[in-house]
Amino acid sequence: MIDNKTLFHISYGLFVLVARQGEKDNACIINVAQQVTNDPLQLMICVNKQNLTHDMVLRTLKFNLCPLSEEATMKPFQHFGFQSGREVDKFAECRQELRTDNGLLYLPKFINAVISCVVTKSIDLGTHTMFIARVMEARQLSASPSITYAYYQQHIKPGPRLEVGGQNNSDLKPHTSDMKKWVCEVCGYVYEGDELPDDFICPWCKHGKSDFKLME
Repeated sequence: MIDNKTLFHISYGLFVLVARQGEKDNACIINVAQQVTNDPLQLMICVNKQNLTHDMVLRTLKFNLCPLSEEATMKPFQHFGFQSGREVDKFAECRQELRTDNGLLYLPKFINAVISCVVTKSIDLGTHTMFIARVMEARQLSASPSITYAYYQQHIKPGPRLEVGGQNNSDLKPHTSDMKKWVCEVCGYVYEGDELPDDFICPWCKHGKSDFKLME
């Protein structure tokens, strides 16, 4: 038996991963990034293949990694994590001069550093790709501590919003419905129904059924 909640005890950070292909800038939220060697200085990141940013990094072999700080609100998670760069320009209102030497953007706030990397190796992990990359530039932008996944869960993640029969219900008044309620443990989204479909994907954070639990 595997209890997916057990893996929540592993420490994770939260990062905005930025890429650029041609004239298009894009970014997504990732939670797996760490230093793996010191000489040369290299990082490892893992990126879901469903993200457009994944494809851009795979093709251009460069990225900016921006650790989110405790000054962040829910806004960067909603903006970079809950919508696709295939449908919106995530940097349409960003200051275009905020670029590192590699020509990639970084955020004007909510982050405490920006690290520019060149990919040296990629490993196919099925749903994700692991990128090994050499650090080419690193700037500290703030003294604010980096967000951990636990901090996000306790201090930033919004309370549940309810979906009833495919419709959002944001008034959060007590329900008398006998239907079961399933809450996404990643973002707090709530689905109401007798059963949670096996192929259900959270409309907020895009996680699947395994990250939902039945509310008591």
